[in-house]
Amino acid sequence: MRPRTSGLSLQAAVALLAAAVLGWPLIFRGPYPQHIMILILLNALLGTAWNILGGFAGQISLGQAIFFGAGAYTSTLLAQHAEISPWIGLVAGALVAIVIAIAIGGPCFRLSGHYFAIATIALGEIAAIAVTNWDYAGGAVGLFLPVEGTGLAQMKFDDKRGYHYVICALLVLALAVTVWLRGARAGYYWRAIREDQAAARSAGVPATRYKLLAISISAALTAMAGTFYAQYVLFIDPPSVLPLSLSIQICLVAVLGGAGTLLGPLLGAAVLVPLSAATSVLLGGSGRSLDLVVYGALIMVIAVFEPSGLVGLWRRISATVSRN
Repeated sequence: MRPRTSGLSLQAAVALLAAAVLGWPLIFRGPYPQHIMILILLNALLGTAWNILGGFAGQISLGQAIFFGAGAYTSTLLAQHAEISPWIGLVAGALVAIVIAIAIGGPCFRLSGHYFAIATIALGEIAAIAVTNWDYAGGAVGLFLPVEGTGLAQMKFDDKRGYHYVICALLVLALAVTVWLRGARAGYYWRAIREDQAAARSAGVPATRYKLLAISISAALTAMAGTFYAQYVLFIDPPSVLPLSLSIQICLVAVLGGAGTLLGPLLGAAVLVPLSAATSVLLGGSGRSLDLVVYGALIMVIAVFEPSGLVGLWRRISATVSRN
């Protein structure tokens, strides 16, 4: 009976959390609390996307900002020059990101471990420099999105409540895709590749093909987040959508929460985003990049004491409570 009760308790906790997230804009009507929740959900979406590639397939990417920027710039350029709906731009950005992911994955998947991670860092910096010098995309000055028209069709709203529910829907989509893939053949193949790629290949797993699948899905979901971000802030430039710090933060969200788990990116985002906001408020902007120092300290603590992240810590605490 105990395992059944535990399962019901977990389901109740997830349902309670979902209800709290959906009701957040109705409970906290101030713009800042709503803004913080939107950032938490956005980072949870980015962490979930990274988790498919880095958590399940074991390919540690530090260049996710490339796909984030691809989504942001594709939808923005289409809106500026062709007056195309941001929803169509969202799909177009995802397709562009998939093409970039396949182009990157082909040569980079010949590398492994930290060599692959270093290669993604280099490609991310190259992409940022290229866009900075691309006049059609605004160069270093950046691009402003059209501000005319509001409503769901334009993905622009008079208050933050609309943005909250749009990012909720995108996160639910990403989680649904993750759950489906985790139980499918791809999920088993990814875990085999992560544990021992050579052994997986010898057992007949087409490793390169499934790593390309992982990076393509991860890129598409990350690009969707990029389109949402562009619509939310109505301005993009290379430092805001293509920085190395963004790629690192995306990775940290999943690793801190628990890479390779469904709830890990959600927990990581729920901790890191408020922590970053708190350091900014307490230091009044004087402690620029201190949040990265705090992130690094947290990761070291987790790596030493609980490599499975916050999800592993939660399981350990739950097991201790159950035994007592």
